Amino acid sequence: MKKIWLLSLIPAVFSIVLMSSLYFSLSFLPTKAGTEQISQRNNIHPRLRYELRDLPQSQVHILFVPSNGMYSIVPAVSDQVNTVEEFAQKYRNHKQSVSAIINAGFFDPVNQKTTSFITIAGQVVADPNNNPRLIDNPSLKSYLNQILNRSEFRRILCGNVMRYDITLHGERSPQGCRLIDAVGAGPQLLPKLGLVAEGFTDIKHQRDALSSDRLNARTVIGIKHDGTVVLVMVAQKPDDSNPSGMSLPMLADFLKSLGVEKAMNLDGGSSSSLYYEGKAFYGKLDSGNPVKRPVKSVLLVKMQ
Repeated sequence: MKKIWLLSLIPAVFSIVLMSSLYFSLSFLPTKAGTEQISQRNNIHPRLRYELRDLPQSQVHILFVPSNGMYSIVPAVSDQVNTVEEFAQKYRNHKQSVSAIINAGFFDPVNQKTTSFITIAGQVVADPNNNPRLIDNPSLKSYLNQILNRSEFRRILCGNVMRYDITLHGERSPQGCRLIDAVGAGPQLLPKLGLVAEGFTDIKHQRDALSSDRLNARTVIGIKHDGTVVLVMVAQKPDDSNPSGMSLPMLADFLKSLGVEKAMNLDGGSSSSLYYEGKAFYGKLDSGNPVKRPVKSVLLVKMQ
């Protein structure tokens, strides 16, 4: 009788052991939510991503700056013009590590005064109204209102969140947001090309201040939907006897292919330059040699 009773317990014990094993096995399998959390943790601090694309008519240097709070993009201006290498030397021992530098606003190489607005820590530090060669130039008089209201790349504080935007100089910051830094240049490239609106081209008078339809070295900055900032420096081809670089319409299309939604042109041509990982890249070539033009202002990519 006792033997029969013991045999009757075997199925029950087996079931308990089986259920326990299954429970513990399943408890170590990641759920969907658990998998997503692991994925997010692995990508919580993406780093800068640099790409070099060798295109038929240009070499394109691209730097993706993630919107994770690890980096800030701020303008810097010099009393005397400097190359990006000289800016790098100046900020080498800065308390915040500078990861990259790219040329920024327009300036007059003759008097070395700015022709773009630059704001740092809420204060205008470079004002084109103080440049007599711009303000008193009779050939630019009819375009001055447009010149003084060109596109600018902004860093704005909205509550406790730092954001980036591209808008015209005269536009107010969104409600609840405060302008921290800005650097002007232009024109806007995306979502639409602002060449006429910003006084760069005038078809009636055959004006095209940037030779916008011609291939040339270019520098631009853009913002993707997720907040990633994209820095692009288009360099001419070193072994090409034909004109090389990009036109502004070509550049706008290229930025779209990168997923950029807002973009603006920075000073280009001989000013196009990028400093990254201890090396300087220059966009304009003269007889195959890079033109190392000193510039008035740059954008610094700083690690927080």
